[in-house]
Amino acid sequence: MAATSRAYSAPSQKATEQAAHRERLRQALPDTVNRLQQRHADQIDAKDIEDYVALNWLEWHGGGLRLTITGRNVRAQLAPTAV
Repeated sequence: MAATSRAYSAPSQKATEQAAHRERLRQALPDTVNRLQQRHADQIDAKDIEDYVALNWLEWHGGGLRLTITGRNVRAQLAPTAV
């Protein structure tokens, strides 16, 4: 029997950077939502808003931003759990 081996390929630098950026956005999401609720969207970086929309965590609605169901789930993952 011939053994099939797969060579391990390390993640590319670009993939690593994208994962780090996504994690930074995930960690910042609760603060972003708080700023939106307090009507301080001007304090959120425009590029971050674009990225949140691209990730489907925020959506434009009636000229404003709101959290999507996906965004709510991501935010819920970050909430401390009661023991």
